[in-house]
Amino acid sequence: MFVGEYQYKVDEKGRIPVPPVFRHEFADGGFMTQGAEDCIAVYTVNRFNEIARSLQTNGLPGSDVRKISRALFSKALEVKLDGQGRISLSPQLRQYAKVDDNAIVVGANTYFEIWSPERWQAQASQDQSAWQIIEKLEQKGQQEC
Repeated sequence: MFVGEYQYKVDEKGRIPVPPVFRHEFADGGFMTQGAEDCIAVYTVNRFNEIARSLQTNGLPGSDVRKISRALFSKALEVKLDGQGRISLSPQLRQYAKVDDNAIVVGANTYFEIWSPERWQAQASQDQSAWQIIEKLEQKGQQEC
């Protein structure tokens, strides 16, 4: 499980440290791609494979699977940690997420995200709506009991 929020500098070669508590999950590498809300999403190999398999078995129409596959996989890049626990962000993904000199790495349960500080601040200001969704789920769970 990926949890927490970490602020890092992006070096002149576009590299960013992976939080030390996340690194063991990437011993076999991983994948990064465009994430929702204009961030970079980083997945372990196993999680990325699970997503690929779920697209084949979820019952969506073929046209929807193709659209999702193109959006997710065409922008994906393989992730390898260097000897200092860093990953290289491609210029295309950095531009997409507007990540320049600084970045915020946030755990998102089964993967982590890389945000520009400005976009993360804007996203975090919307956290209240997430709590409203959690409250609805809790109420639904109580009604089912």
